[in-house]
Amino acid sequence: MTDEKKEKLNEIKRSFRLMMNGPSSQSMREKGLDYKVNWGVPFPMLKQMAQEYGKDYDLAIELWKEDIRECKILATLMMPADRMLPEITDLWMEQTTSQEIAELAAFNLYQYLDYAPVLAYEWIASDKVLYQICGYCVLSRLFMQGKEPNERGINEFIDQAITALQSDSVGVKHAAATCIQRFADLGEEYERIVRKALKPYHLDFF
Repeated sequence: MTDEKKEKLNEIKRSFRLMMNGPSSQSMREKGLDYKVNWGVPFPMLKQMAQEYGKDYDLAIELWKEDIRECKILATLMMPADRMLPEITDLWMEQTTSQEIAELAAFNLYQYLDYAPVLAYEWIASDKVLYQICGYCVLSRLFMQGKEPNERGINEFIDQAITALQSDSVGVKHAAATCIQRFADLGEEYERIVRKALKPYHLDFF
């Protein structure tokens, strides 16, 4: 890391003290969001900070290495999607330890990757809760962009989503339910597919 990048990193970390929100940080801990360091900085403030620094691959890589909530979030905001290699994405996902970071990474970065659909289908088929949540979040965003899956993708998605709706994880259930709604929003034919698929399981929530 160059001296300039090191100074930027330190500058960012110092700025968190000025923006810290103690009650917010405490509330997150009580809800199970337990980071090594959590300043409780609200997402809109982090988003504004990321816009001021701009996209920066090297800085994003260094920010992610820090075991600090705000650094992780900034990394997902500052990483240029066109430079995010699959092996880096795999590493970041392996190192994701909270639902908040999984959801924000999907929203801020992963949905914009060229290989986002491949990732999403791979992750929803995982046996790991955070992978599934992240995968459904990415798919939700892709459906909202109007990206329609092919027949094989539809069948795979429906099968995995039905399993997810019966999961013991509330986070997985919620992510899958939201994703199904986004899928149905693609059009009447998609809504019909969902209704037909869910009916035998008494999971029709439309």
